[in-house]
Amino acid sequence: MSQGAILIKADATTAGIFPANGSDFQLEELQGLVDGRIEIVTVTDKVIMVINEDGKDVLPMNVMATVMAKAQRAIFPWDYICGDVVMCPSEMVK
Repeated sequence: MSQGAILIKADATTAGIFPANGSDFQLEELQGLVDGRIEIVTVTDKVIMVINEDGKDVLPMNVMATVMAKAQRAIFPWDYICGDVVMCPSEMVK
C-alpha cells in the first residue's frame, strides 16, 4: 500500500485511489471521500484510516473497516466505524 490508498466503502466495496496532487491528500479531498469532517485512526505506525468524525449512528456501519481496525487494536473491542473510509500510508496525510 506504499503507493496508493484504498477507499473502503460501507457497502464492502473497495477501490484504489490516489491523491489529486500525486503525493498527499488535501483536507477537502478527504472530507469529500468520507462525506464530512475527518478523524484519523492510527492502524499501525505507518498506516492510518481516515473516517467520518460524525458518522457513528448516522452513516451505515463499515464492517470491513471495523474488522480491520479491531484486528490491529486500533479501536476498542466494543467500538465500530461507520461510513466510507480511506486507508493509506500515514505520510499521505499531512
